[in-house]
Amino acid sequence: MKLKKRIVLAYSGGLDTSIILKWLQENYNAEVICYTADIGQKIDRKKIISNAKKFGVKNIIINDLKDIFVKDYVYPMIRGHAIYEGVYLLGTSIARPLIAKDQIKVAKKYKAYAVSHGATGKGNDQVRFELGYHYFSPKIKIIAPWRIWKLKSRTDLISYAQKYDIQIPKDKKGEPPFSVDDNLFHTSTEGKVLENPKNSAPEFIFQRTTSPEKAPNKPTLVTIKFKNGDPIGVNGKRLKPSMLFEKLNKLAGKNGIGRVDLVENRFLGIKSRGVYETPGGTLLIHAHRAMESVTLDKETMHKKDNIMSRYAELIYNGYWYSKERFKLQKIVDHKKNKVNGSVKLKLYKGNITIQSRITNSEAYSMKKVSFEENKSFNKSNVEKFINFHKKKLRN
Repeated sequence: MKLKKRIVLAYSGGLDTSIILKWLQENYNAEVICYTADIGQKIDRKKIISNAKKFGVKNIIINDLKDIFVKDYVYPMIRGHAIYEGVYLLGTSIARPLIAKDQIKVAKKYKAYAVSHGATGKGNDQVRFELGYHYFSPKIKIIAPWRIWKLKSRTDLISYAQKYDIQIPKDKKGEPPFSVDDNLFHTSTEGKVLENPKNSAPEFIFQRTTSPEKAPNKPTLVTIKFKNGDPIGVNGKRLKPSMLFEKLNKLAGKNGIGRVDLVENRFLGIKSRGVYETPGGTLLIHAHRAMESVTLDKETMHKKDNIMSRYAELIYNGYWYSKERFKLQKIVDHKKNKVNGSVKLKLYKGNITIQSRITNSEAYSMKKVSFEENKSFNKSNVEKFINFHKKKLRN
């Protein structure tokens, strides 16, 4: 008996991917394997398994990638201080390359001829997933339902779900939900009332941050320890990557830190409005920059700043595995071994204040910076320095 062809579907167990699962079964003579990457999102394993089994799926894979996600994807990005268009910390963008890599790994294991995803035809994620698929398996077939099926809207999706008795989730108001993506690094919310930029974001959509108005009236102090450019501990306790992020998310979230409301320029040229929550990541960006300020020389820091915009754009556009991103990562990580020490932050009602920077590095010289007279800085050379740069004004 000839075995059916296999398709590996990136499956969340939610509305969209449950519909895609049924649609693939209807339109392709193939066995569908459901694959879920656990990268710290709200995940109900029993629900994922039961929803997939409802449609006769035999192979349901849920891989725990939380520590890999933080250590090999989020931390390198934090070291680069990657911020897209001045505000977005790239929480969704950085997750897709890892999911694509692991999904291809599953596809190879099960000898699948195709992979499928639930990214919409107008969004960035289809590009991010598919560039990742191509990097690890250039010849694999990619099935992107949103680009080929006849379901054109959320209304069509709900009608299809009702036809096949697929559960339709509700938001806190008892209505079909916003479009939400979450992982250990962030939560994004899009759609419905948010599509019109004149509308304020309703408070009930926020999932991991308290509003600054309702945050504690007493500041919270947080000390983050760094080694070789990466955080290794919080408040004196060494933590593995996923646990460290969970700790920072809670501390920052309760203090109203990490909210961003933005209209961004998608890779495909469409503008979109979304609300992002990145509490722990926001702390780390501030703390890492503070740590570098006392451990790295000016030339190294400024080289990093000069490439940051392009580095962030590459991640946003799905080019994590590109030669250009690899090249920029080398610049980002140059001298990262010198970034050691700890930074203390004060968190208060949405604000972050640097309280102290402690390091054994000699990059910051107390003697040279002191207002007291000392012999460690030769001021007689300053006039020569100015005269040299005067000549460059008209070059």
